[in-house]
Amino acid sequence: MLTTAAPPSAGPTPHRALAHVTPNWFGVVMGTGIIAVGAASLPLEFPGREALARTFWLLATAELLVLSVAFAAHWIRHREHALGYARNPATTPFYGALPMALLTVGAGSLAVGSDLLGPFAIGISASLWVVGTVTGIAALVAVPPRMRCGGTPSPAWLMPVVPPMVSATTGAALIPHLPEGAAQLTLLLTCYALFGTALAAALATVSVVAVHTYRNGLPTLQALPTFWIPLGVIGQSIAAANLLGRVSVGAVDPSVAADLRTFGVGYGIVTGAVGVLAFCCACLLTAHATGRGLRFSMTWWSFTFPVGACAVGAAALGTATESLAVQRLSAALLVLLIGAWLVVAAHTARGVWTRTLFAG
Repeated sequence: MLTTAAPPSAGPTPHRALAHVTPNWFGVVMGTGIIAVGAASLPLEFPGREALARTFWLLATAELLVLSVAFAAHWIRHREHALGYARNPATTPFYGALPMALLTVGAGSLAVGSDLLGPFAIGISASLWVVGTVTGIAALVAVPPRMRCGGTPSPAWLMPVVPPMVSATTGAALIPHLPEGAAQLTLLLTCYALFGTALAAALATVSVVAVHTYRNGLPTLQALPTFWIPLGVIGQSIAAANLLGRVSVGAVDPSVAADLRTFGVGYGIVTGAVGVLAFCCACLLTAHATGRGLRFSMTWWSFTFPVGACAVGAAALGTATESLAVQRLSAALLVLLIGAWLVVAAHTARGVWTRTLFAG
């Protein structure tokens, strides 16, 4: 984890700072971009919604570009540090943040970037989806074995598991832009396969983490914010199940499409109930950690993307059921997300300015 170190005058030089650009920095892109996606998918209108979504999408895009260059320089100029972080069971799980950052910005490109990108919006979104999906599958295959080598089970282990679920959710938006028939069916089936793979891997991971927590107690104080991460799986899976059901009309037989929509609603209601319990538990743990003196670290970005995923999931379920209560819940989660983002972003900006976040 990134920690607070020396005062500004003793901080690392910009060159040395690149040695500590760990993969969890891409959580900044995820937490920023999900606001754009959440605002764009909100089924309720409010003044400035489009401006809000576009602003956060542009900010997330800029963050992705800067961090991608910095991360590449990190591997080129500080290869020993990069290999050390890649082999460290504490930082390895966060390699799942990179594909999710790509997928989130890609989703925003299609949802709110069309006015600026024009006809290129679909191509950019599709390209980021392909790259994000491929790297997400690679993370799902390659990272878990490294986590288990000396690593302590924690909710952070879900990070390399979530990307295929994000691919399933964001891929749904691309399906209507493909020719009806085989092309749409292929992508629809691919997204359902990603949905099932991620869900199975998430359930297995949660089981391991739950057993370890039951036997050994809660992790260290600074790791408690990671208990928000499971909400990301819950929110994304609800969104994927309902969005895929909604766009299946042109790809499959109408009766099958109706069954898929019914599945999405049923899955969303059951999983949403689990999400409410998980949300309450995460709030209690956060209050507990705050009372014990929780200090800022990059794990605080766990307060953003998972809440945004739940907002997107509630929006998809609210639209599918035409439930005003669920739609209002989506809006409330979006407001909570923006509030959390402002707090975490302010602390992050201060850490960057003082260079205390770049200490090894």
